[in-house]
Amino acid sequence: MNDLMQLAADPSAWAALATLVVMEVVLGIDNLIFISILTNKLPADSQASARRIGIGLALVLRLALLGAVAFIVHLTEPVVQVLGKGFSWRDIILVAGGLFLLWKATKEIHHTVDPVPVASGAGGASIGFAAAIGQILLLDLVFSIDSIITAVGMTEHVPIMMIAVVAAVTVMLVAADPLSAFIARNPTVVMLALGFLIMIGMTLIAEGFGAHVPKGYIYTAMAFSAGVEGLNLLARRRRRANRPA
Repeated sequence: MNDLMQLAADPSAWAALATLVVMEVVLGIDNLIFISILTNKLPADSQASARRIGIGLALVLRLALLGAVAFIVHLTEPVVQVLGKGFSWRDIILVAGGLFLLWKATKEIHHTVDPVPVASGAGGASIGFAAAIGQILLLDLVFSIDSIITAVGMTEHVPIMMIAVVAAVTVMLVAADPLSAFIARNPTVVMLALGFLIMIGMTLIAEGFGAHVPKGYIYTAMAFSAGVEGLNLLARRRRRANRPA
Protein backbone atom coordinates (compact mmCIF):
# COMPACT_ATOMS: atom_id res chain seq x y z
CA MET A 1 0.00 0.00 0.00
CA ASN A 2 2.87 2.36 0.84
CA ASP A 3 4.41 1.69 -2.57
CA LEU A 4 1.12 2.60 -4.26
CA MET A 5 0.89 5.83 -2.25
CA GLN A 6 4.43 6.73 -3.27
CA LEU A 7 3.57 6.10 -6.91
CA ALA A 8 0.46 8.28 -6.63
CA ALA A 9 2.60 11.13 -5.30
CA ASP A 10 5.27 10.77 -8.01
CA PRO A 11 4.76 13.11 -11.03
CA SER A 12 6.92 10.85 -13.21
CA ALA A 13 4.58 7.95 -12.48
CA TRP A 14 1.59 10.01 -13.69
CA ALA A 15 3.51 10.98 -16.83
CA ALA A 16 4.36 7.31 -17.49
CA LEU A 17 0.71 6.36 -16.92
CA ALA A 18 -0.57 8.99 -19.37
CA THR A 19 1.96 7.89 -22.00
CA LEU A 20 1.10 4.22 -21.55
CA VAL A 21 -2.65 4.85 -21.74
CA VAL A 22 -2.21 6.71 -25.04
CA MET A 23 0.06 3.97 -26.37
CA GLU A 24 -2.34 1.18 -25.36
CA VAL A 25 -5.32 3.01 -26.89
CA VAL A 26 -3.47 3.58 -30.17
CA LEU A 27 -2.30 -0.05 -30.31
CA GLY A 28 -5.85 -1.10 -29.52
CA ILE A 29 -7.09 0.49 -32.77
CA ASP A 30 -5.60 -2.40 -34.76
CA ASN A 31 -7.30 -4.94 -32.56
CA LEU A 32 -10.61 -3.09 -32.59
CA ILE A 33 -10.73 -2.95 -36.41
CA PHE A 34 -10.16 -6.69 -36.54
CA ILE A 35 -12.82 -7.34 -33.88
CA SER A 36 -15.35 -5.15 -35.69
CA ILE A 37 -14.88 -6.88 -39.06
CA LEU A 38 -14.90 -10.34 -37.49
CA THR A 39 -17.98 -9.93 -35.29
CA ASN A 40 -19.97 -8.25 -38.09
CA LYS A 41 -20.00 -11.67 -39.79
CA LEU A 42 -21.96 -13.16 -36.90
CA PRO A 43 -25.76 -13.13 -36.63
CA ALA A 44 -27.01 -9.67 -35.62
CA ASP A 45 -28.30 -10.82 -32.23
CA SER A 46 -24.90 -12.15 -31.12
CA GLN A 47 -22.53 -9.51 -32.48
CA ALA A 48 -22.55 -7.20 -29.45
CA SER A 49 -22.13 -10.05 -26.96
CA ALA A 50 -19.25 -11.48 -29.01
CA ARG A 51 -17.50 -8.12 -28.95
CA ARG A 52 -17.97 -7.73 -25.20
CA ILE A 53 -16.91 -11.29 -24.39
CA GLY A 54 -13.91 -11.10 -26.72
CA ILE A 55 -12.69 -7.78 -25.35
CA GLY A 56 -13.40 -8.85 -21.76
CA LEU A 57 -11.39 -12.06 -22.17
CA ALA A 58 -8.67 -10.00 -23.85
CA LEU A 59 -8.48 -7.86 -20.69
CA VAL A 60 -8.09 -10.99 -18.55
CA LEU A 61 -5.38 -12.24 -20.93
CA ARG A 62 -3.44 -8.96 -20.79
CA LEU A 63 -3.59 -8.77 -16.99
CA ALA A 64 -2.43 -12.40 -16.78
CA LEU A 65 0.49 -11.60 -19.10
CA LEU A 66 1.39 -8.61 -16.93
CA GLY A 67 1.46 -10.95 -13.95
CA ALA A 68 4.08 -12.96 -15.85
CA VAL A 69 5.98 -9.88 -17.04
CA ALA A 70 9.33 -11.26 -15.82
CA PHE A 71 8.82 -14.22 -18.17
CA ILE A 72 7.53 -12.06 -21.04
CA VAL A 73 10.69 -9.91 -21.00
CA HIS A 74 12.82 -12.99 -21.67
CA LEU A 75 10.86 -13.70 -24.85
CA THR A 76 13.22 -11.27 -26.61
CA GLU A 77 16.18 -13.62 -26.22
CA PRO A 78 17.07 -15.61 -29.40
CA VAL A 79 16.00 -19.25 -29.29
CA VAL A 80 16.62 -20.36 -32.89
CA GLN A 81 18.99 -19.47 -35.73
CA VAL A 82 17.79 -19.36 -39.35
CA LEU A 83 20.40 -18.50 -42.03
CA GLY A 84 22.50 -16.73 -39.42
CA LYS A 85 19.55 -14.69 -38.11
CA GLY A 86 18.51 -15.21 -34.50
CA PHE A 87 14.79 -15.36 -33.76
CA SER A 88 13.27 -14.96 -30.30
CA TRP A 89 9.86 -16.20 -29.21
CA ARG A 90 8.62 -12.62 -29.61
CA ASP A 91 9.85 -12.57 -33.21
CA ILE A 92 8.19 -15.92 -33.95
CA ILE A 93 4.91 -14.76 -32.41
CA LEU A 94 4.97 -11.50 -34.38
CA VAL A 95 5.68 -13.27 -37.68
CA ALA A 96 2.94 -15.84 -37.01
CA GLY A 97 0.48 -13.10 -36.04
CA GLY A 98 1.36 -11.09 -39.14
CA LEU A 99 0.84 -14.09 -41.40
CA PHE A 100 -2.50 -14.77 -39.71
CA LEU A 101 -3.59 -11.17 -40.33
CA LEU A 102 -2.52 -11.35 -43.99
CA TRP A 103 -4.44 -14.59 -44.47
CA LYS A 104 -7.55 -13.33 -42.68
CA ALA A 105 -7.63 -9.93 -44.41
CA THR A 106 -7.01 -11.46 -47.86
CA LYS A 107 -9.76 -14.01 -47.27
CA GLU A 108 -12.20 -11.25 -46.22
CA ILE A 109 -11.29 -9.11 -49.25
CA HIS A 110 -11.93 -12.08 -51.54
CA HIS A 111 -15.27 -12.73 -49.86
CA THR A 112 -16.24 -9.05 -50.16
CA VAL A 113 -15.25 -8.74 -53.82
CA ASP A 114 -16.55 -12.15 -54.88
CA PRO A 115 -19.17 -13.24 -52.32
CA VAL A 116 -20.59 -16.74 -52.42
CA PRO A 117 -24.11 -16.65 -53.95
CA VAL A 118 -26.94 -17.09 -51.47
CA ALA A 119 -28.30 -19.86 -53.68
CA SER A 120 -25.34 -22.04 -52.77
CA GLY A 121 -26.48 -22.13 -49.17
CA ALA A 122 -23.91 -19.71 -47.82
CA GLY A 123 -26.30 -17.11 -46.51
CA GLY A 124 -25.96 -15.74 -42.99
CA ALA A 125 -22.86 -15.79 -40.82
CA SER A 126 -19.66 -17.32 -42.20
CA ILE A 127 -18.02 -17.85 -38.83
CA GLY A 128 -19.11 -19.43 -35.56
CA PHE A 129 -19.38 -17.64 -32.23
CA ALA A 130 -16.63 -19.69 -30.56
CA ALA A 131 -14.37 -19.34 -33.61
CA ALA A 132 -14.78 -15.54 -33.51
CA ILE A 133 -13.86 -15.40 -29.81
CA GLY A 134 -10.88 -17.67 -30.38
CA GLN A 135 -9.54 -15.52 -33.24
CA ILE A 136 -10.00 -12.35 -31.18
CA LEU A 137 -7.95 -13.87 -28.33
CA LEU A 138 -5.31 -15.20 -30.74
CA LEU A 139 -4.68 -11.80 -32.28
CA ASP A 140 -4.86 -10.05 -28.91
CA LEU A 141 -2.11 -12.37 -27.66
CA VAL A 142 0.17 -11.11 -30.43
CA PHE A 143 -0.56 -7.42 -29.77
CA SER A 144 -0.43 -7.89 -25.98
CA ILE A 145 3.06 -9.41 -25.92
CA ASP A 146 4.40 -6.66 -28.17
CA SER A 147 2.78 -3.86 -26.15
CA ILE A 148 3.89 -5.31 -22.80
CA ILE A 149 7.51 -5.55 -23.93
CA THR A 150 7.26 -1.92 -25.10
CA ALA A 151 5.64 -0.89 -21.80
CA VAL A 152 8.41 -2.52 -19.77
CA GLY A 153 10.88 -0.22 -21.51
CA MET A 154 8.84 2.80 -20.39
CA THR A 155 8.19 1.94 -16.74
CA GLU A 156 9.12 -0.75 -14.25
CA HIS A 157 5.92 -0.42 -12.22
CA VAL A 158 3.42 -3.19 -12.95
CA PRO A 159 0.47 -1.31 -11.30
CA ILE A 160 0.93 1.52 -13.82
CA MET A 161 0.89 -0.98 -16.69
CA MET A 162 -2.28 -2.61 -15.31
CA ILE A 163 -4.11 0.71 -14.97
CA ALA A 164 -3.12 1.63 -18.54
CA VAL A 165 -4.39 -1.72 -19.86
CA VAL A 166 -7.72 -1.40 -18.02
CA ALA A 167 -8.16 2.17 -19.34
CA ALA A 168 -7.38 1.12 -22.91
CA VAL A 169 -9.71 -1.89 -22.83
CA THR A 170 -12.47 0.33 -21.39
CA VAL A 171 -12.07 2.64 -24.38
CA MET A 172 -12.26 -0.40 -26.68
CA LEU A 173 -15.49 -1.56 -25.02
CA VAL A 174 -17.07 1.87 -25.45
CA ALA A 175 -15.93 2.26 -29.07
CA ALA A 176 -16.57 -1.31 -30.26
CA ASP A 177 -20.30 -1.08 -31.02
CA PRO A 178 -20.25 2.35 -32.75
CA LEU A 179 -17.22 1.38 -34.86
CA SER A 180 -18.77 -1.94 -35.86
CA ALA A 181 -22.05 -0.24 -36.81
CA PHE A 182 -20.19 2.39 -38.85
CA ILE A 183 -18.21 -0.28 -40.72
CA ALA A 184 -21.39 -2.29 -41.39
CA ARG A 185 -23.18 0.78 -42.84
CA ASN A 186 -20.32 1.71 -45.16
CA PRO A 187 -18.99 -1.12 -47.38
CA THR A 188 -16.09 0.98 -48.68
CA VAL A 189 -14.87 1.42 -45.12
CA VAL A 190 -14.68 -2.38 -44.82
CA MET A 191 -12.20 -2.51 -47.72
CA LEU A 192 -10.19 0.33 -46.19
CA ALA A 193 -10.11 -1.44 -42.82
CA LEU A 194 -9.01 -4.69 -44.46
CA GLY A 195 -6.26 -2.75 -46.19
CA PHE A 196 -5.19 -1.48 -42.76
CA LEU A 197 -5.05 -5.07 -41.49
CA ILE A 198 -2.80 -6.09 -44.39
CA MET A 199 -0.48 -3.17 -43.64
CA ILE A 200 -0.43 -4.07 -39.94
CA GLY A 201 0.25 -7.72 -40.78
CA MET A 202 3.22 -6.75 -42.96
CA THR A 203 4.48 -4.49 -40.16
CA LEU A 204 4.31 -7.36 -37.66
CA ILE A 205 6.25 -9.62 -40.03
CA ALA A 206 8.88 -6.91 -40.60
CA GLU A 207 9.22 -6.40 -36.82
CA GLY A 208 9.59 -10.16 -36.39
CA PHE A 209 12.49 -10.16 -38.87
CA GLY A 210 14.17 -7.30 -37.00
CA ALA A 211 13.21 -4.40 -39.28
CA HIS A 212 11.85 -1.69 -37.01
CA VAL A 213 8.96 0.22 -38.54
CA PRO A 214 8.14 3.49 -36.71
CA LYS A 215 4.54 3.26 -35.52
CA GLY A 216 4.08 6.97 -36.20
CA TYR A 217 4.40 6.38 -39.94
CA ILE A 218 1.84 3.57 -39.84
CA TYR A 219 -0.78 5.49 -37.89
CA THR A 220 -0.21 8.68 -39.89
CA ALA A 221 -0.88 6.75 -43.10
CA MET A 222 -3.99 5.19 -41.54
CA ALA A 223 -5.25 8.58 -40.35
CA PHE A 224 -4.66 10.15 -43.78
CA SER A 225 -6.49 7.30 -45.56
CA ALA A 226 -9.35 7.49 -43.07
CA GLY A 227 -9.57 11.25 -43.62
CA VAL A 228 -9.79 10.83 -47.41
CA GLU A 229 -12.46 8.15 -47.00
CA GLY A 230 -14.35 10.46 -44.64
CA LEU A 231 -14.42 13.14 -47.33
CA ASN A 232 -15.69 10.55 -49.84
CA LEU A 233 -18.47 9.52 -47.46
CA LEU A 234 -19.44 13.16 -46.94
CA ALA A 235 -19.48 13.81 -50.71
CA ARG A 236 -21.66 10.74 -51.35
CA ARG A 237 -24.06 11.77 -48.60
CA ARG A 238 -24.44 15.25 -50.06
CA ARG A 239 -25.01 13.87 -53.57
CA ARG A 240 -27.78 11.63 -52.24
CA ALA A 241 -29.32 14.57 -50.37
CA ASN A 242 -29.31 16.76 -53.51
CA ARG A 243 -30.65 14.02 -55.77
CA PRO A 244 -34.17 14.78 -57.05
CA ALA A 245 -36.86 12.65 -55.47
